Amino acid sequence: MPWSRLEGSLSTPKVDVAIDMGNPFLNLTLDGFLKIGTVAASRAAAEDTFHIVQKGHISSRDFEKTLKKMCKEGAYWGTVAGVYVGMEYGVERIRGSRDWKNAMIGGAITGALVSAANNNKSDRIAIDAITGAAVATAAEFINYLT
Repeated sequence: MPWSRLEGSLSTPKVDVAIDMGNPFLNLTLDGFLKIGTVAASRAAAEDTFHIVQKGHISSRDFEKTLKKMCKEGAYWGTVAGVYVGMEYGVERIRGSRDWKNAMIGGAITGALVSAANNNKSDRIAIDAITGAAVATAAEFINYLT
């Protein structure tokens, strides 16, 4: 049976900002904070823009609310990402190997820390640690596939 194959590649513009803090741990943590914080702020801006377009007009209050939301979301998710990247790197250094287990442990620690920082009870902290581990491990496996 005849068959055909289609090949191609899709490339996107890549922006990489390097800020040297003098320590690989700090460099990776800051990089994670900036990248994910920017994505979260952009998502908040896009969401609010959609709602403003639906409403049909913009006021200075809308603009202020959007800016505050962008800062809050960017700082929150940037911090979570920075903690995760730092934890994963720290686990890698402690274990002396680079594999999916670092992502799992880093995700569990990050999930537990974020949950504890939100004053959750111990059972919720455990659930969030398991969720963090599962999401980080799944992302690592998906990364291996590509």
